[in-house]
Amino acid sequence: MNRITLENYRCFREEQNVVLAPLTLLVGDNSTGKTSFLAMIRALWNRPVVIGDSSFKGPINDLGSFDDIVHYRGGRGGRADCFKAGFEFEAATEPRKKRSVSVVFRDVGTVAFPVETRLSSDKDRVWIKVVRKIPGQAWQLLLGTERGKLSFDIGEMNPREHPMPLVALSPILPPYDPLAGNSNDQLASGTGKVPNEKDWRSLRLLADADCFYDYRLGSLYASAPVRSRPYRTYDPSNLARDPKGDHVPHLLANMSLQANSRQWQETRKQLETFGKDSGLFDEIKIRRLGARSSDPFQLQFRKFGAPAKGPMRNMIDVGYGVSQVLPVLVELFREDGATAFLLQQPEVHLHPSAQAALGTLFCRAAADGRQLVVETHSDHLMDRVRMDVRDGRTDLRPEDVSILFFERRNLGVRIHSLRVDSEGNIVDAPSGYRRFFMTETQRSVGL
Repeated sequence: MNRITLENYRCFREEQNVVLAPLTLLVGDNSTGKTSFLAMIRALWNRPVVIGDSSFKGPINDLGSFDDIVHYRGGRGGRADCFKAGFEFEAATEPRKKRSVSVVFRDVGTVAFPVETRLSSDKDRVWIKVVRKIPGQAWQLLLGTERGKLSFDIGEMNPREHPMPLVALSPILPPYDPLAGNSNDQLASGTGKVPNEKDWRSLRLLADADCFYDYRLGSLYASAPVRSRPYRTYDPSNLARDPKGDHVPHLLANMSLQANSRQWQETRKQLETFGKDSGLFDEIKIRRLGARSSDPFQLQFRKFGAPAKGPMRNMIDVGYGVSQVLPVLVELFREDGATAFLLQQPEVHLHPSAQAALGTLFCRAAADGRQLVVETHSDHLMDRVRMDVRDGRTDLRPEDVSILFFERRNLGVRIHSLRVDSEGNIVDAPSGYRRFFMTETQRSVGL
């Protein structure tokens, strides 16, 4: 995703149009919409692939019904009748070509339901739109080019039960005039301006399944703001990903079971490297309390001393910060890990030096091709990212970092897109940015 747009969504009344980069940092006061912003990214992630229900009631956050989600203008303004969101991305088939997906959500049985999905390219010269005809379950397909638009009724369907992928549109976009009666039966009743062969080529290219490659095969990992609490002893269970990270100890134990496991050796090496850089620990070990894979196990950590190494300690005894950051680390280090990450306050319970080490880790992950959107309240993490970009510690360039500042304005919130320059300075910051920190600094020096 390169860009996100929002309008009439939660606290965002005015249209917001903000840049996402390989590493995007969300900053601002509490209750300024950062969590809602992450929730919308999750809702939009599968939009190019599926036209159907978008649940805003997930395992991480429950945004409620339509009335809870749509913007409330206050007074006589009341609630808006719909909210809109969209994003821009690069097609896998044409890396430099931008495509845009926009979605309109309305109240359908108290649910915020996507009643219109629009895919466009070439600066909106070519577009495809699927619209729910209200009332009823009938849907309509509209095709648009510079020559005009063509519309088709595509019959009754229930996307909640049978999601309709945009990639399925490509086979029903014929290389000939569908009104001549030799096209797919679903498109036999089209009306409007008939595209020519050049138009059809552009429309088929727009709906080409291969252009959605990253969204069909890529995965998104979203972490909860508070991860799982540590236990002294674990009983083996399933390895299904969990936003709170409950699966992580079992995943590590499963890796360690495999004889001469390269994956375990590599993951442990990466964990211990971060542990040393952050000052959290120097060694990690899985201690099994039996000979069988079904027997309980413990997660143990060691902090080296001088001259002795020091004892191995149970995770529950080494501080809450280790258990909170471990799920984020393991997901970033997994060989089969996600391509995109939505992380809420990954610095929770970490010492400032460990928060800074997270900044370096995120720079490296983004430089290696991952996309990270990180909500943070840590100056130490932010400053480390700025310094690493300035000092060239990774291949991450200034333009690969975006800082989104969420500023409260009366009943709404404005998102400011800030940049980092080659000297590590934050560029385009509004007057409200850092106001609190400057006030506290001036007070501390007696000004």
